[in-house]
Amino acid sequence: MRSAGLRPVQLWMPDSRRPGFADECRRQSGVVAAADTADHDLMTFLDAALSDVESADER
Repeated sequence: MRSAGLRPVQLWMPDSRRPGFADECRRQSGVVAAADTADHDLMTFLDAALSDVESADER
């Protein structure tokens, strides 16, 4: 693989089998969802981006 220009890379990932992993995912998702809901500028931006995508699909 190295002769093809590739190199090995080691990635460390959270252990999804660890006790409490799912609870922590739910907690973090809730924090992000609450922040997104409170950010009206983000919603305006996302609506505009969706409108652009829908306009491009019609072309």
